[in-house]
Amino acid sequence: MKAAVMRVNNEPLSIEDLNIDDPGPGEVLVKTAASGICHSDLHMIEGGIPLPPPVILGHEPSGVVEAVGEGVTEVAEGDHVIGCLNRWCGTCHFCTGGRPYLCTSPYVPSRPPEAGPRITTQAGDPVGQLGDLSSFAEKMLCPERSLVKIRDDMPLDRACLIGCGVTTGLGAALKTVRIPAGSTVVIVGCGGVGLAALQGARIVGAGKIIAVDSQAWKFDLARTLGATDCVDVTDGDPVAAVHGLTGGGADFVFECLGTVATVQQAIGMTGRGGTAVIVGVVPVTEMVPISAADLTLQEKNITGSFMGSNEFRVDMPRYIDFYLDGRLHLDEMISARVALDEINAAFDAMRKGSAARQVIMFD
Repeated sequence: MKAAVMRVNNEPLSIEDLNIDDPGPGEVLVKTAASGICHSDLHMIEGGIPLPPPVILGHEPSGVVEAVGEGVTEVAEGDHVIGCLNRWCGTCHFCTGGRPYLCTSPYVPSRPPEAGPRITTQAGDPVGQLGDLSSFAEKMLCPERSLVKIRDDMPLDRACLIGCGVTTGLGAALKTVRIPAGSTVVIVGCGGVGLAALQGARIVGAGKIIAVDSQAWKFDLARTLGATDCVDVTDGDPVAAVHGLTGGGADFVFECLGTVATVQQAIGMTGRGGTAVIVGVVPVTEMVPISAADLTLQEKNITGSFMGSNEFRVDMPRYIDFYLDGRLHLDEMISARVALDEINAAFDAMRKGSAARQVIMFD
């Protein structure tokens, strides 16, 4: 199979022909149909999220099951599936306590050492997988618990967006915090995650939804998806602008970029007693200084949101229903569809801020 391999940080990905194993017990072989390109993948390329090379990145996939291993019961050959980073064990206190997205099983090997690597080079050297998925490849060999079966009538190029970006943003608004109708909401960063959070605010009936970004071209799209106001950070102080639009700060602010500066701005945009939701992934080497007065004197709440606090086997089929019944808009979020060998150009577009969400098409 052909795949894009990260061999060195801060270098273009290498398009290579690799070998992929047959599915073992509890494993599923998936023919990748489409993969979104997420900003977290760029963090890994640039070293902000450590991941040892050589490795295949990509974690926002949809595809069709080609074969299943012994003991697999949840999916069968021919099923349409979405992959998710949040592989779950089903027995730890997070899973049994209703928070499977915090399960630690994705951080331990899912294949016994005696089974050998799932993916190798033509010379037989192992190549790693991001989160047991690695969707920048024509095929994926995944644990059964990394996949969810979906409706056959869902277009796979739009379904892939739900695998990470949409679930992360929409879930932050619908699950991590539950926005009361009529609330004032700010979205900092109008990429794929931010636009999904924006739609979550619209779906629950937020009264004012303010989109904040440095790329003015995104504002027409944000308004189409539900924004009532837009703030261009290149045109003055965005915190002051939000305070002016909200009369002192918003009830909920969703930070969807993952930088120290935007996290601080998001907290500044939050009104007294309001909640700042940190959705973007700040590089693990960074610390975010905040004022204690925001917590004590203004009683602001600051919470993280990991992958939209998802229970993906339940949530992703539900989000697909949202799309098919017209509540969730995905077509507008796709800036470009590209081939696998155009992936480095797609990351360049992401660095420049000239794309909302880009999708790799394999068929």
